[in-house]
Amino acid sequence: MLAFVKSDLFLRFLGGFALGAVGMFAFASPESPLKTQSAVAASPYSQNATL
Repeated sequence: MLAFVKSDLFLRFLGGFALGAVGMFAFASPESPLKTQSAVAASPYSQNATL
């Protein structure tokens, strides 16, 4: 197990994972994409819904 943790393959994977996580936080939009007007308009509980 220790040999695998110190292996080049594992360290490159871990480095890529860390770089990807930093990129996700750095380039994430400040507003959630789920809170768009189309999602609100499609909601069954919106004020414009007809029965």
